[in-house]
Amino acid sequence: MSAKRRAPAPATHCICRGCCFTIASFLAKPLFPAERLAMTIQLKTADDIARMRVAGRLAAEVLDMIGPYIQPGVSTGELDRICHAYIVEQQHAIPAPLDYNGFPKSICTSVNHVICHGIPSDSKILKHGDMLNIDVTVIKDGFHGDTSKMFCVGDVPEHATRLIRVTQECLYRAIDIVKPGITLGDIGHAIQQHGEAHNYSIVREYCGHGIGRVFHEEPQVLHYGKPHNGPKIVEGMTFTIEPMLNAGSRYTKLSRKDGWTVSTKDRRLSAQWEHTLAVTADGCEVLTLRAEESL
Repeated sequence: MSAKRRAPAPATHCICRGCCFTIASFLAKPLFPAERLAMTIQLKTADDIARMRVAGRLAAEVLDMIGPYIQPGVSTGELDRICHAYIVEQQHAIPAPLDYNGFPKSICTSVNHVICHGIPSDSKILKHGDMLNIDVTVIKDGFHGDTSKMFCVGDVPEHATRLIRVTQECLYRAIDIVKPGITLGDIGHAIQQHGEAHNYSIVREYCGHGIGRVFHEEPQVLHYGKPHNGPKIVEGMTFTIEPMLNAGSRYTKLSRKDGWTVSTKDRRLSAQWEHTLAVTADGCEVLTLRAEESL
């Protein structure tokens, strides 16, 4: 579940290796008290990562489970109920989005021109040709696992499947370079370069984020940037990468009606994929890897 990017605070507020960062304010809403304290990058212990590995696996399993239910005629509200029951009753875990700063459902369902944070509804019925992002975050033993996947509903036009494929490639290219010593700018640059080479635009208002005991913590992981710029990646960091690519312009619109749903301003299609990573001594581990993937 992406965080809303906020501009860095003045350097007098905090200094971290020469770069100053503030925590990404989630959808411009007030942070929970615990999150106000998470103003620096929290490195995780081996035990922390072991617990996050469990939470990540559970989040991935939710996406594996829900796939067969995604058919023309089903509502996103029904998909939410199925995921909620699976997380609570089968996994004995907690759906992190539910009641998070007032979010009313257990998953996010973003259809077609909705970029992120779509609210499941019984009135939103999927139809042939729709593209759907389901974003799942599970809490298990106090740690979060956050991931999302694109689904095609029935027969989807080639231009839509191309956007889905390139967005996933952006995620994989970013994951492929993560290791100690690179910078956050390197990650953003890899995504931006590949996405724009295919004539797509990169959403800039929403970004990946640090994660652990806290849902959204430092660092902000932008999906655009300059090489060798920003904080260096070190072993023990855990964060999400979740590129959002638009078929049209990069500009976004936040729903005034619900205060959550983010759509493309020009109403053209958008796609997103997300994984949670842990930085290792010589690379990274994808904590939310699905059965269908081999990274």
